Amino acid sequence: MQPFKINVPEPALTDLQNRLAHTRWPDEVEDAGWDYGTDRAYLKQLADYWQHSYDWRAQEAKLNAFPQFKAEVAGLGLHFLKIEGQGPNPLPLLLTHGWPDSFFRMLKLIPLLTDPAAHGGRAEDAFTVIVPDLPGYGFSDRPAEKGYDAKRMADVLHELMAKTLGYKQFVAHGGDWGSSITEQLALHHAGSLLAIHLTDVPSTHAKSADKLPDLSLTEKAWLVKNKAWQEKEAGYQKIQGTKPETLAYGLNDSPVGLLGWIIEKFHAWSDNDGNIEHTFLKDDLLTNVMIYWVTQTIGSSVRLYYETMHNLALGAPTHVSVPTGFAIFPKDITPAPREFAERFFNVQHWQEMPRGGHFAALEQPGLLAADLREFFRQFRAAH
Repeated sequence: MQPFKINVPEPALTDLQNRLAHTRWPDEVEDAGWDYGTDRAYLKQLADYWQHSYDWRAQEAKLNAFPQFKAEVAGLGLHFLKIEGQGPNPLPLLLTHGWPDSFFRMLKLIPLLTDPAAHGGRAEDAFTVIVPDLPGYGFSDRPAEKGYDAKRMADVLHELMAKTLGYKQFVAHGGDWGSSITEQLALHHAGSLLAIHLTDVPSTHAKSADKLPDLSLTEKAWLVKNKAWQEKEAGYQKIQGTKPETLAYGLNDSPVGLLGWIIEKFHAWSDNDGNIEHTFLKDDLLTNVMIYWVTQTIGSSVRLYYETMHNLALGAPTHVSVPTGFAIFPKDITPAPREFAERFFNVQHWQEMPRGGHFAALEQPGLLAADLREFFRQFRAAH
C-alpha cells in the first residue's frame, strides 16, 4: 500500500489539445436536439470549453487533495481513497461507483461523511471512507484476463477491505454497478458486512422478473415501464455487453467521441429539467471524462457489461440476508418499487427522495449523506 498522486504527463495533455483541434464533426438533421443522441450544439460548446478554458492541472490538484493510495489486491494494482473519519469510533464505509464514472462520483459526498459535525451533522455519525476505482476504471490497473464480472469485482473489494486494510467488519454503499457489486459482497462475504445501502435494485433482477410468482400490480406496472426504457434507451448496454472492443477503438481514439458517449448518459439519467448544466458544472463533467481519457480505461470499463452479461449465475434469483437500506431518487433509471426489492434483499430502510437522479452522490450529496448517516447509525454499536 503506497501513497498515490495523479500526475498526467504534459505530452498527454498536448496530444489531447491537438485531437480536440482536429475533430471531424458529423452532420445532423434539423431540430435533432438530444433525440438522436448527444446534442451537437451542446457538445461543440462543451468541447470548445474543454480545449480553451478547462484547466486539468487545477482539477488534478483538487483530486490530489484527497489522500490516495495504490496497493496490489488480488494481483492488480488498485487505486483508492481512504479518508479518516473525524469523530469517535468512525465506522468504515466502502463506497463503490458505477459506469460511466469512477472514484470521482463520490468526491462531494466524502466530506459530509468523514466530518459530519462540520456539515450540520453529529460527530458520532462519522465514517472512515474508502473509495476504490474498480479494476479497469480510473487509476486502477486494467485486467488482462477474462472474468472480471460483478462478483469478481466484489471479491477484489473484499480483499481490499478485509486483508489490505484489515477491517473485520464494515458497511458498504453503491449505485449503478456499485449496487450489483455491493450485492455480491453481501451474498458472498456476508460475515464482513454489518449492513449495505443502495440507490437502486441491480438491473440483473429485472431481466428475469417475468418468471417471478405473484407479481403485484405495482410491480407489473414498473416492469412495463422498465421494458419501454430498455427498448428506447438501453442500446449502450447491448453494444457494451456484446462487442465492447469494437466500441473502444473509436472512444479511446477520439476525445469528442468519448465525451459524446458519456455526456449523453449524464444528460439522460440526471434530474436536470432538460438542461444538463442545471445539475452539473462543465468542469465536473469534463473531469469525469478526463479520468477516462488520461487513463485510457473506456475499453476496460465497458467490458464489465460483457463479463456480467455472460455470467448467467448473476441473473439467478438470490436473497441477501445482510440488512439493506435503499435511497430511491425520482429521476433515476426506472426506480423499482419496494416490494420488488424485498424479493432479493432484507430491506430494513426505504427512503424515496424528493429530487435527484442516477448520479446521486454528485447530484444530491446532502440528501444521500443524511440517509447514509440515518440508516447506518443503528449498526455502530456492533463495530
